[in-house]
Amino acid sequence: MKKSTDIPPLYYPLWLLLKGLAALPLPVLYVLADFLYLLMYRVVGYRKKVVLQNLRMAFPEKSETELRSIAKAFYRQFADVVVEILHLAGMSRSEMQRRVKFTNPELLAGYVEAGTPVLILGSHVGNWEWSLSAAAVTFGFPSEGVYKPLNNPFFEAFMRHTRSRLGAHLIKMKETLREFVSKRRQPRVVALLSDQTPLRSEITFWTQFMHQDTPFYTGAEKLSERFGYPVLFLDVKRTSRGHYALTFEQITDGKQKPAVAAEDHPITVAFAQKLEAALRRAPADYLWTHKRWKHKRPQPAASEEL
Repeated sequence: MKKSTDIPPLYYPLWLLLKGLAALPLPVLYVLADFLYLLMYRVVGYRKKVVLQNLRMAFPEKSETELRSIAKAFYRQFADVVVEILHLAGMSRSEMQRRVKFTNPELLAGYVEAGTPVLILGSHVGNWEWSLSAAAVTFGFPSEGVYKPLNNPFFEAFMRHTRSRLGAHLIKMKETLREFVSKRRQPRVVALLSDQTPLRSEITFWTQFMHQDTPFYTGAEKLSERFGYPVLFLDVKRTSRGHYALTFEQITDGKQKPAVAAEDHPITVAFAQKLEAALRRAPADYLWTHKRWKHKRPQPAASEEL
């Protein structure tokens, strides 16, 4: 097995172990997922307080019993996603095509085949790591993903290998604008996970999302406006264990703004609305382990009385 020169020699045994596990059939890995579920939910209670607090904020209309049922279902699907991401490091192109289906590929292909680059706004719904690789093996044009490098050198090298081995190209977040300028006329698809929480210093826009004032990155919107690129929302549905249906929903054709009741950042608002609809449809399929609402929107200072 070929070793990556990006991996420090100390980590070679771990690299071989993960690659060996990744080569196992997915049904076998789901046995490991069942164990991980019991460990995370029943034994360790991995981030259970965060998950329940997020659910209480997102679904204030639901009872505590309903919320705990969603949390339990979340941990089951989260354990599945963990082993599915691991399996991506050894997954074949044919298996990817069998497990991930695009319901309306013509919407994306129509733009790219006409010579237009397209921005895809994804989220942490379902298996977010399979989507880019699925596009790379399904379509005959370049599929690129913007990502933030991990701090750990081993896991950064392992995930970069895993994400790109089926043909996807990765763009570091800090190099996004330079990549767009250099390839501005190259027909391709560029995917961004646009539901991540910005750092406090990077927050420039807030909108209502799941009953909460929520900050969103607006980089994709700025890129679309600058280059005139269409923007599609990627809706991910889990159809069965290890199988997903991906549907594109148009936000803008790159010329007209989306029809949303928002004067500022309509593309970002449209993304937030479509993401909220997906979460309400299948709340257990979202990644609830991170503090999505850790930042509070600054309140305007009260005017002084004269």
